[in-house]
Amino acid sequence: MPEQTSNAPQGHTTVAPWVVTDDTGAFLDFVTQAFGGQELSRVPTEDGLIGHAEIRVGDTVVMAFDRHADWPAMPSLLNVYVADVDKTFSQAVEAGGRVVTPPADDAFGQRGGRIKDPFDNIWWVTSHVEDLSDDQMWERLQDPVYGEAMRVAQQTLDAELSGRRRGRSSAPVKSTD
Repeated sequence: MPEQTSNAPQGHTTVAPWVVTDDTGAFLDFVTQAFGGQELSRVPTEDGLIGHAEIRVGDTVVMAFDRHADWPAMPSLLNVYVADVDKTFSQAVEAGGRVVTPPADDAFGQRGGRIKDPFDNIWWVTSHVEDLSDDQMWERLQDPVYGEAMRVAQQTLDAELSGRRRGRSSAPVKSTD
């Protein structure tokens, strides 16, 4: 494995996610309650919005700020590694999250699922449960139990992102011209 180096300031990782929401204060509260986040900063702007905020989750600093009314909504897709997926799922639901994909064991030695927070961000909540070789992973991918878990994971994410979960059709809109 190559040596890892970073040009990031101390306490930050090389790649840091930015999350843009309509209520960054409530987002920080959700991350604190759901994932044990530790708020590091919150900088208001003259118009009362949050212009910059940081919250640490594990070894990563997630940065966030409020969306301006004329900006498009930009939900994020985030992965968070946790010690106990099931406990974290319960915390995230109590904090206002909604289950997109229920937790399941996968062929890659992980247990995980997806939660959608109240700000439309989707969190992959994952625990590493065992080390597997590439051969073991490929063998497991042939097992119908793991195949079904993969199918459910793909289907639930597709339904959520395409809008079918909310009743919209993914079929193209026909012109009436």
